[in-house]
Amino acid sequence: MELQVLAVEACPHVAEFDERLAAALADGEAALVRHRVIASEAEAAAAGMHGSPTLLVNGVDPFAAPGQPTSMSCRLAIPAVEELRRVLTAGG
Repeated sequence: MELQVLAVEACPHVAEFDERLAAALADGEAALVRHRVIASEAEAAAAGMHGSPTLLVNGVDPFAAPGQPTSMSCRLAIPAVEELRRVLTAGG
């Protein structure tokens, strides 16, 4: 499973998101988590970023609503550990 965290530079939610993601992965299969800093709206669109931070599971944001536009905006709510476990178990 390929996991990538997309975020804008100095995103205040990345540290907490990383802690929750680590907790969600703790009992499952090993996964390599890559982080990528997004610097422009064009880069956000190309990467599939729907707010900072965005988790891509096998290239897909499982938390984006259908038709949701890409964005560099700050995500006001980050997924709970249980939500992360659910999408990781499903593989995206």
